[in-house]
Amino acid sequence: MDVVAQRTDIAWRTFGGGPKVVLLHGGMQTSANFTKLARLLSATHTVYVPDRRGRGHSGPAATGHGLRAEIDDLRAVLDETGARHVFGLSSGAVVALRAAMELPIERLALYEPPLKHGAHDPTSWLPRYEKELSRGHRAAAFVTVTKGTGEFRHVPRAALIPLAGLAMRGGRGRELAELVPTMRLDAAVVDDAAGPLNTYRAVTAETLLLGGDRSPAYLIGVLNGLEPVLPRVRRVTLTGVGHLAADDSGRPELVAAELRRFFA
Repeated sequence: MDVVAQRTDIAWRTFGGGPKVVLLHGGMQTSANFTKLARLLSATHTVYVPDRRGRGHSGPAATGHGLRAEIDDLRAVLDETGARHVFGLSSGAVVALRAAMELPIERLALYEPPLKHGAHDPTSWLPRYEKELSRGHRAAAFVTVTKGTGEFRHVPRAALIPLAGLAMRGGRGRELAELVPTMRLDAAVVDDAAGPLNTYRAVTAETLLLGGDRSPAYLIGVLNGLEPVLPRVRRVTLTGVGHLAADDSGRPELVAAELRRFFA
């Protein structure tokens, strides 16, 4: 069931009962992508899974949408639910990490936030993506994002584009096609969060850093950079999975096992 928070138009789904946890999805996702993860956690926790602004059942993103709006939206969810534990995946992890510097988050679990670190620019795909979107080429824009973020990095674009176009023609593929333009919102969040990782020494929440041993090297590098900076941190690397382990299409049971231990 979707519940709309007061004072803002953010919708979320609620599962289970017990200690309260908020799950923040990543790019080209909605709360539906965390259905399996939420159900796995629901035996021991009350789980709130918002649709981030501009996606799913939440309201549209305003012009100039970025990190500030996402933090304010998370603040509204925490205020309304009383939750103090947060898990974020990818750009959702960026939002959660920055929010922990000002919101009453007590326990923070992050799965591979794509922060700018070292020589790698995690939004270098943006100009090509915008050009392809402006021409109505959503399948090509989708491939640009996936290649740019490290997924399918060994598969040629020429092979991926027709497959993506075919997948977007029906069923859940149409939902994915509708989400492709929202990646500019995630890029804005990542750009707004740019800065030295030492900034996060100010995070007081107990923090769990999660990642997969099959994830892109730059994401592992970000975790390596955050681990010595965060004051109260534990690091876990999951075997045999990549960046989308928490997604319904991944291995959410592995992520859920770590989150149950951490949020207990």
